[in-house]
Amino acid sequence: MKSTLGLNEDKILEISKQKQEPKWMTEYRLKAYKAFKDIPNPNFGPELKIDFDKINYFKKVTDKVEKSWDNVACPIKETFDQVGLIDAEKKYLDGIGAQYESEVVYHSMIKELEDKGVIFCSTDDALKNHPDIFKKYFGKLVKYNENKYTALNTAVWSGGTFIYVPPHVTIDRPLQSYFRLDTKNMGQFERTMIIVDEDSHVHYMEGCTATYHTTDSLHAAVVEIYVGKNSSCRYTTIQNWADNVYNLVTKRSIIEENGVMQWIDGNIGSKINMKYPSCILKGKGSKGDCISIAVATKDQFQDAGAKMIHLAPDTTSKIISKSISANGGTSNYRGTVHIAKDANNSKSIVKCDTIILDEKSKSDTIPKNIVENSTSYLEHEATVSKLDEEKLFYLMSRGLNEDKAKELLIIGFIDEFRENLPMEYAVELNALLKNYF
Repeated sequence: MKSTLGLNEDKILEISKQKQEPKWMTEYRLKAYKAFKDIPNPNFGPELKIDFDKINYFKKVTDKVEKSWDNVACPIKETFDQVGLIDAEKKYLDGIGAQYESEVVYHSMIKELEDKGVIFCSTDDALKNHPDIFKKYFGKLVKYNENKYTALNTAVWSGGTFIYVPPHVTIDRPLQSYFRLDTKNMGQFERTMIIVDEDSHVHYMEGCTATYHTTDSLHAAVVEIYVGKNSSCRYTTIQNWADNVYNLVTKRSIIEENGVMQWIDGNIGSKINMKYPSCILKGKGSKGDCISIAVATKDQFQDAGAKMIHLAPDTTSKIISKSISANGGTSNYRGTVHIAKDANNSKSIVKCDTIILDEKSKSDTIPKNIVENSTSYLEHEATVSKLDEEKLFYLMSRGLNEDKAKELLIIGFIDEFRENLPMEYAVELNALLKNYF
């Protein structure tokens, strides 16, 4: 299939044909495409001015997923080597996947996990090789017609990560995927599904980068996570999209009895970012956390936050949101906490802190908090401030120049976020922030 622009039914049929998909998936894609055409853009957040006729929805870059970097095409391999992925695999990870444009080009996992029954592969391969479990979970948590971009993703999805962790299995080191956009006007629409069965535990990490172009690109992903009884999942993301990328992502998890879901969400880069990781606390005693950072500089709009939906008794949630606006950027917190009538004795804490570094930048906190019973507790705290002039003066009096002093204060401001990152991610985050201010 040629990398032509625009979208219609024929292109969707061609994508499905090239992937040799079953009839039900082809029909599902077409149904989603119809919904995409009918559903308007969101009526909240930043204005989206996307020319869908100028987006490339699928670009074939490989005939198969490789298990050795030696077999990956040299330019693609060099790209992932430059971002440190190949070295990280050797030192820190139990498995890794790499997606370039529309397709996963590399995937591997240590044999010990395979012997335990863990499935870690591309979502395309999961549809082919694990059709029963795939169909059981695909689209059940995030419906295709929820919004314009869940519909678009379902119509043209390609690549992404599929993880199944069997009962009573703990994965000691993280699994990671890395997503890269290089082509002008490219769209990336990966679909990620994680199923953590009863009494099991996994940490999944995700990195995202893109080459800057003068025209817009689109990243519209969907993530569905199922956390079983007494299980846990940690999902760590550091995105560093170029500032010509629209990043419009739906991430949702559902947690059973005494399960734990933790989102660690770093939003740096992109032209417009709209992302609100969600937890549906379905089981008694389940817990959901989201710790996030959003950084917006010139011509960037970060509209990010989290959603916690309490359905069962004795559930707890925590949202910690750190945002930084500089050089005319806009960084908003938009979140929802809903404690339902039957979710007795539940507790939620929301803490939003923002630093605005100049007079041109903006930030708003837009919460929606609902408590429907009298035995639950919800606390919301929000602060907006500038860099502390006294602390800045103190550091400069100790011999630091103004830029270095500001850098230290900003790193200190996001310390609560950084301490939840693996060491190599924390180092990467520090390096990224130095380039922003």
